[in-house]
Amino acid sequence: FSMSHSDAKILYILLCYLLIVNLLGFSSMGIDKKRAKAREWRIKERTLFFIAFIGGSLGSLLGMKVFRHKTKHRSFQILIPTFLILQIILGIFFIVKM
Repeated sequence: FSMSHSDAKILYILLCYLLIVNLLGFSSMGIDKKRAKAREWRIKERTLFFIAFIGGSLGSLLGMKVFRHKTKHRSFQILIPTFLILQIILGIFFIVKM
């Protein structure tokens, strides 16, 4: 398995993107939980879903577990893991095609 310089660069950019968006997913769950407890302005559910959808599903899922946030919402129980599975499949497809 050998990778060209341009493939390595694309992979590096993708990994950096995934790291950032997953940190955003994780932290947004923590921030929203803190705001919920304080009865402050909340992050919209569609924003939380969007972050997970664009690649932050692992961070969002970990945030749900660590902060015990949105764990009883059926839509979060289903969609966040579904996004993660789809993103893993896309990742495998992307790596195989390199």
